[in-house]
Amino acid sequence: MTTTVWHNGKVWINETQTSNALAATDGLIVAHGDAALALNADEKIDLKGATLLPGFGDGHAHPVFGGIETLFAPVRGPEKLEQLLEAVKTWADANPDAPWVRGEGYDPSLSPRGEFDAKWLDEIVPDRPVVLRAMDYHTAWVNTKALELAGITKDTPQPDDGEISLREDGTPSGTLREWGAWKMVYDLLPPLTLDQRDQALRAASTAFSSCGVTWAQDAWVEEDTMESWLQAAKSGVLKFRANLAWLAEPEGVWKTKIDSFEANRDRVKREAPELLTGNTVKFFADGILEGGTAAVLEDYCDCPNKGMPNWRREELFEAVAAVVARGFQAHIHAIGDAGIRNALDAFEHARKVGGKLINPVIAHSQLIDPADLPRFKELDVIANFEPLWAQLANEQVVLTIPRLGQERADRQYPMATLLHSGTKISFGSDWPVTSPVPMEGIGIAITRQTDEEFPPGGWVPHERLTLNEALTAYTMGTAVQAGEEELWGDLAIGKRADVVMMDTDIHSLEPMRVRKAKVVGTWLGGVRVFGK
Repeated sequence: MTTTVWHNGKVWINETQTSNALAATDGLIVAHGDAALALNADEKIDLKGATLLPGFGDGHAHPVFGGIETLFAPVRGPEKLEQLLEAVKTWADANPDAPWVRGEGYDPSLSPRGEFDAKWLDEIVPDRPVVLRAMDYHTAWVNTKALELAGITKDTPQPDDGEISLREDGTPSGTLREWGAWKMVYDLLPPLTLDQRDQALRAASTAFSSCGVTWAQDAWVEEDTMESWLQAAKSGVLKFRANLAWLAEPEGVWKTKIDSFEANRDRVKREAPELLTGNTVKFFADGILEGGTAAVLEDYCDCPNKGMPNWRREELFEAVAAVVARGFQAHIHAIGDAGIRNALDAFEHARKVGGKLINPVIAHSQLIDPADLPRFKELDVIANFEPLWAQLANEQVVLTIPRLGQERADRQYPMATLLHSGTKISFGSDWPVTSPVPMEGIGIAITRQTDEEFPPGGWVPHERLTLNEALTAYTMGTAVQAGEEELWGDLAIGKRADVVMMDTDIHSLEPMRVRKAKVVGTWLGGVRVFGK
């Protein structure tokens, strides 16, 4: 038996309890306070006045995608179009044998309306196909060579579940929105090698353990991704726990895969039960507001359309009811108010036809019609938020607000409204769309301000949370979403010793400084996976 004691600091057990010490034996929490200090410890960790927290749970992320970003052109980060193009050219020149030039995570606000032209890429890489994915992961920018290989011309019909952006002369511009458009290119990419898959999960493990994430919801898993997860779990690469969500696709595709969802769930449970589960099915109800593809009840202000529902209502209802009947949790990406209403209606239908809803989740919950707010609690639907998005950053100011208009824009991310009405909420990052660091999202949730403290007083300030509320959403909130609140989510006796040590007493900080607090130690089941 191995016992570790953390002492001389603030142990944040949960929203209503703190202590000065915590002890864990063989991976489980066994004591607090004086009882912990009285134990014969094999290791003592001096908190030096800092805070010890439950491990964070990321309720919506794409860890494999995050790791893959590290393998290709570093397009995330450039703040000007010229810098972005230079990053692509530098990588292409350094990798002359790569059949494709690829990159993930560019800023779509670097060009008006988020539209980028293939010709700009042609000038720097004329001889090979180039495919770049925007940081929203719903938009791709490709060069002419990639369009040609995919057979995309002015005569290509617009896909039902995507948009091929066209120039004024009717030729494809190089911007492809949503899966139905850019999959024509992505289907041509060479598959990742086993070594690349290993590198991707190693990078994801490093990213998550270094910021205190001990559990994550992978919100988009297919057969090849599952193999990456199993490989990482068996090899010892994986340093956090994860639940895998199998991707359900419309137009009847889900019917051909639903049996494999069950087989995959069973395989994960059989081969990697300590680290992985496969209990969830993921749906995309719509797209994104900044791209004009989220489904909205009223037309966008800058274009006379209501976005792009990815499913016909009737088929969404049928599919959600079917996966619920097989014992899966349904996890629905829904961002626009029409998309969210469709998701709520689908959950209501599943319940009416006799399904037992298991912690149903609406991910992102960005723009909700006021009439639908009470339905979250009525249907016991978890509202998952990515709190880092609740600030007036470039994407909001340049792309989203002009499309929504001020009245709808000011109804985004109603975290406090839902929480205080009794709705269960959880937090996530959607990494690599945005930073995986929970403290950064928590800092936004409690201030609704950018790093520059804009706007004064916060954006929609009545939707700010307290620090304890935000911590709870990133810990117990995600444990409830996972259906594992008896195992983790707080530091109660008997739970897993998945714990995080901060560099300071976070409750003593000014609100704007909370986002700067750093993780200096992470333990998974009592075993240190980050820090010294």
